[in-house]
Amino acid sequence: MRPGGDQVIPRPTTVWVRPNNPFNNLDHSVLRSTDMLIERIKKFSTTVQHVPPAPDARASAVLIPMFDGESGPELVFTRRSQDLTNHKGEISFPGGRLDGGESALDAALREAHEEIDLDPKHVEIIGQLTPLNTYVSKSHIVPIIGLLKDKPSLHARNAEVDRVFTVPVVDLVRADTYAEEQWGEPPNQFRFHFFHLDDETIWGATGRMLYQIISIGLAN
Repeated sequence: MRPGGDQVIPRPTTVWVRPNNPFNNLDHSVLRSTDMLIERIKKFSTTVQHVPPAPDARASAVLIPMFDGESGPELVFTRRSQDLTNHKGEISFPGGRLDGGESALDAALREAHEEIDLDPKHVEIIGQLTPLNTYVSKSHIVPIIGLLKDKPSLHARNAEVDRVFTVPVVDLVRADTYAEEQWGEPPNQFRFHFFHLDDETIWGATGRMLYQIISIGLAN
């Protein structure tokens, strides 16, 4: 397992760790081809059901920026500031709550511009993932995937972000990177997807999004 950085993971007393990596021995060729992965994401997006958020959920959206790198498709991530109230220091995609009258797409593009100085004109929307809910911040998140024309030169633009970095998608299925954990005991058991990088650990809602992107790419 790679180091995963110094992020403190609030694991409970009862944790089950999957003994094997489900991505081992699979054909990863799609994850090395930006065109092929985009094609599969576009096809998947046509099946996504647009369910409105629950009355007590905060309508939110994130932009998942993707570009064609040396190893195929790469994704842009941010590390949240330690000064934030929720999810401090965690790895995420640029995003946040919808302002009044905004669509999920508008919010995702606005937040990406505000957080990492990504010009909306340089983003081609290729689809979205299944919306998901978070338990800590009570958010209903719509993940929107945008293709960038080339490798971006991005930087943290406001106090919410203290790092911007990129990771090739194919690196996320390395044997020393992915791990599945189940926290708690039935019926209150939760499944988490962890991606341990050399200097960061991705988990939580972002981990769920990555697992879905990989599953879309590796689906038969």
